[in-house]
Amino acid sequence: MAEHGEWNRKGATLSDVTAQKEYGVSRDFIVEGIRAGKLEYREGSIWGNPYLRILRSQLEQYIAERLGSKQLGGRKARAELRKVNKQIADLKKKLTALQVRKAELEAAVGE
Repeated sequence: MAEHGEWNRKGATLSDVTAQKEYGVSRDFIVEGIRAGKLEYREGSIWGNPYLRILRSQLEQYIAERLGSKQLGGRKARAELRKVNKQIADLKKKLTALQVRKAELEAAVGE
């Protein structure tokens, strides 16, 4: 089912917890997909806490089949919006720090 090397590609996999946050699906929904043979998975553990690692492409396809592509598009858009807002906030912090440093340097040069 999975393409060759898809498990190793950056961003191609996600944990069940991340899937719940990004796509708004429950762990039970993911397990149903695994049992139905729609989702491949690998088990993992971090600090003794088990999790399921699944392929993003298969999860998106499964969500589109079960819940409709409209819901999938909305979830993806909200997740991307969160990322963009975070990047904007980070850039604003950097810009503020640079403006303060610029003012300090201009004051030092002007003396």
